[in-house]
Amino acid sequence: MRIIAPIFVVLALTSGCAVLDRIVPDRKAAASTPDGGGDPVAEAPTPPVGQTGAATAAALDQTTAAEKKAALAAPVAAGERNLGQVAVSLGNPAEQGFWLRTTLVAAAGKGRVETSGGQSVAVDLLPGQSGAQLSLAAFRALGLNLTDLPQVTVFAN
Repeated sequence: MRIIAPIFVVLALTSGCAVLDRIVPDRKAAASTPDGGGDPVAEAPTPPVGQTGAATAAALDQTTAAEKKAALAAPVAAGERNLGQVAVSLGNPAEQGFWLRTTLVAAAGKGRVETSGGQSVAVDLLPGQSGAQLSLAAFRALGLNLTDLPQVTVFAN
């Protein structure tokens, strides 16, 4: 029994190394570079926190001040319909303009969204397939935190 236990330990360690070799096939070659240094990927400098090179919301939002002013100043349309309330997340920041993608509409149209605080912005209503998404420009115009899931009331013209 004393001999069998160490054999199992050696076999477990050996099989563990074999699994590691499959995950990182060239770990011995990666550990030593031609200049005698260590792994160049592991030694790459890490950017300071908050400076990952990602674009800011202001840089991604290409709407003009005139477009933002027009969307915020859009009057309440006569005969608009209240489609209901929905929690919205930030939509694709690469898609410019003021829009809301939601399952509350079956066809594209014009409308507006209103926050619980009373801020309102005119948007293009687009049919969606899952959770409601609001454009980056609309989020910023309404002063919403980009990581929040605010409740908005949706109106169709």
